[in-house]
Amino acid sequence: MTARRVLSAEISHETNTFSVLRTGMDAYLRRQCYFGDEIAAHMSGTATEIAAHIDAARTYGWELIPTVAAHATPSGMTTAEAWEELCSVVLAGLDTGPVDGIMLALHGAMVTESTQDAEGDLLKRLRDRLGNNVPIAVTLDLHANVTDRMATLADILVPYRTYPHIDQYEVATEAASLLQRAMEKDIKPVTVVARRPTLDGLNHGRTQEGPMVELLARAAEIKAADPSVLEIGLCAGFAWSDIAETGPSVSVTTNGNAAKGRQIAQSLMQFVWNTRAINTVPLLSLSDVAISMKQGQTGNGPLVIGDTTDNPGGGGYGDGVRLLETLIRNGVENAAMAAICDPSVAEHAHAEGIGARIAISLGAKIAPGTYGPPIETDATVIALSQTGAFVCDGPMWANMEVRLGRSALLDISGVKTVIASSSLQITDQQAFKLFGIDPAALDVIAVKSSHHFRAAFQPIACDVLLVDSGCLVSQNYDSFNYKNLRRPIWPLDKILK
Repeated sequence: MTARRVLSAEISHETNTFSVLRTGMDAYLRRQCYFGDEIAAHMSGTATEIAAHIDAARTYGWELIPTVAAHATPSGMTTAEAWEELCSVVLAGLDTGPVDGIMLALHGAMVTESTQDAEGDLLKRLRDRLGNNVPIAVTLDLHANVTDRMATLADILVPYRTYPHIDQYEVATEAASLLQRAMEKDIKPVTVVARRPTLDGLNHGRTQEGPMVELLARAAEIKAADPSVLEIGLCAGFAWSDIAETGPSVSVTTNGNAAKGRQIAQSLMQFVWNTRAINTVPLLSLSDVAISMKQGQTGNGPLVIGDTTDNPGGGGYGDGVRLLETLIRNGVENAAMAAICDPSVAEHAHAEGIGARIAISLGAKIAPGTYGPPIETDATVIALSQTGAFVCDGPMWANMEVRLGRSALLDISGVKTVIASSSLQITDQQAFKLFGIDPAALDVIAVKSSHHFRAAFQPIACDVLLVDSGCLVSQNYDSFNYKNLRRPIWPLDKILK
């Protein structure tokens, strides 16, 4: 029997459309961008969707057609040029001959200069070439804004079920099994999606407590009771993408029964609407965090603070310094922070070398009028790294290499601070260990992250706090000028409050 030919691709970007930055090919190349045969060399054995594509090909005897594995740190819209380049690589995979199936690892909240629904646009391009008879399986981030077009054009949608996202490999393995069944004509999957007029919900996607946990359990029960229900996807949405269909959604993939899928999706989505205001982890102010630090530790391990509104994982600039300023003002000892993105300060540290005392103007450079001023002070250079590269211990992105870029560790008024040239959400202890710091030995750890850091840092923490430092990933949605979002919508419009 001739091996089935399956095209594999990843184009992943969570787009904060309120960012002043644009995301070009350089941003993908800095974070993760591999082509063709080099994909397996870099990504086999990692806890990623692409690794699952590679392993599924071995399991099912597919001839895998690797095209691109591209993932940029969340930021502003991808440029039209970069989008065309990435799409052209995927479509070129179809020129190698007929394909029997498609495996795509997408985010679900990607916006480009040329299209508000990037994932839907890619799927449309593929359908224009393939028609409707070649099955397409797509994995999505739990924070996807799932559009009607995505559900219509993809046969199978399988979002992550964990936040922090530690099930990427498992979710893609499940998607591959459904694709195999579809290629064997054992099933004929069809996907539908439901939403409500809400910008927020499902407890921001947290899978430790609250409505997301309850709804995941309900979805699992429905699937277990009815084999014709192939997948139920619960997405919390990404509120900082200004497109019409932004917000939480429920997608249902059934074996040829769209009516059943719609009924299930609408029922579960009503629960999302009813619980939309539940938030189990409110953000603290900087002054509240200062009080918590003064009260001291309540158990073994460091106090871990997530600088959530300056999280690069949500499109924040990563150069906010208000939390660092709070640590300094309160005389915190045995503390470290990672990572403030400031290429000029990193370069200055490299120019002067380890042990040098340097004058710095740190941070708040991308939007100084909004998130300034910078910190003006002296600092001591403790350690340097030419690339800032480290391999993640996991559990998130285990065995994947990520890069801070040319970077430095500075002692700033007693706080050991990692300065990076590339903006990167801190999800792994190796971001500190790269510079000789043992996170478990610290009293206070501050990280640029909203929630993903918990997978690696909560096991060593005495407590975990989230702080609103007043930056771009604010949950005060009234502060953003939405132009494309459907209206009315909760919580922006009084009619729904």
